Amino acid sequence: MRIGVRGHDIGLYKLDDIGRIMKEKGLKSVQFVAKKIISEFEVTRGCMTPGMAQYINNTLNKYEVNISILGCYINLANPDDNELKESLDTFKEHIRFAKYLGCNVVGTETGAFNKEYIYTEKNNTEEAFLRSLNSIRILVKEAEKFGIVVGIEGVTKHIMNTPERLKRALDNVESNNLQVIFDPINFIDESNYDKQDEIIRKSFELFGDRIVIIHAKDFIYKDGKVQQVSIGKGQFNYPLLLKLIKERKPYIDIILEDTIPEDLDSSIKYIEEIYKSL
Repeated sequence: MRIGVRGHDIGLYKLDDIGRIMKEKGLKSVQFVAKKIISEFEVTRGCMTPGMAQYINNTLNKYEVNISILGCYINLANPDDNELKESLDTFKEHIRFAKYLGCNVVGTETGAFNKEYIYTEKNNTEEAFLRSLNSIRILVKEAEKFGIVVGIEGVTKHIMNTPERLKRALDNVESNNLQVIFDPINFIDESNYDKQDEIIRKSFELFGDRIVIIHAKDFIYKDGKVQQVSIGKGQFNYPLLLKLIKERKPYIDIILEDTIPEDLDSSIKYIEEIYKSL
C-alpha cells in the first residue's frame, strides 16, 4: 500500500513545504485541493493552466509525492439548475488539467437533494438518485475525452448512501472511467455501526474491482452517536480492511482523512504495523 494524506489536513503552505513535510513523514501521495493547500498564490476558477499544473507536479515530484486524487467535491444533485451547471463546469475544468498534474482521478461525493448540501430524507428518493446519476454521466462523458477517471464516494447522509445504491450507479453508467473512492466509515451511522464487517465485505463483493482509492479514518459509538476519532483510537476493523486490501488491492493509495498533523505519525504506524502482521 501507499499511504498518503489530504493536503489540507496538513495545512495551508507553500508547495515546497507541503512536499517536505510529506517526505519527512514517509507519505507517498496526496489528495489535492489547490485552493485549500497552496499559500504562495491565490487559486481561483479559471486560473489553472498547463504551466501552473506542471509547476505543481514538478514541485511535488521533488519530494517523491504524487497527486492520487484531485479533489473537486460538489453537489451532484443540487436542484438549482444554474448552480449545478456551474459546479459541473468546475469539475470539468479539473478533468481537463488532471493529466498535467500527474493525476488520473478526480473525486467527488454524490450530493444531497437540496441547495444546502445537507442530509434530507429526499436523498432516498428515485428523483434524487436520477439527478445525481445524470450529473455523474455528464462528468464521465467529459472524463472519457481526456482519459481521466471520475471517482465517486458514497456517504450515508448523501444520495449514494449504501454499497448497494452505489453499485446501482456504477451499473447504470457502464463506463470504466467511473470508479470508486472507498471510505467504509462513510457508510457507517447510528443504525448500522455494529455491522461494519458486513459493510466492508459487501462493498468489496459489489464493487471491489472498481475501488481505486481508500480513505482511512476511525470512529467510536458513544452516547448514541457515531463519532470520528484518530486512527487506531476507535473501533473500526482495520485488520479486516487491510487484509482485503493486501489480497485484492496491493499498492493502492490509502489517504488518511481528517488526520491532524499531531496524529500523523501514530496513524501511519498503526496502519503499517497491522498491514505487516497480516
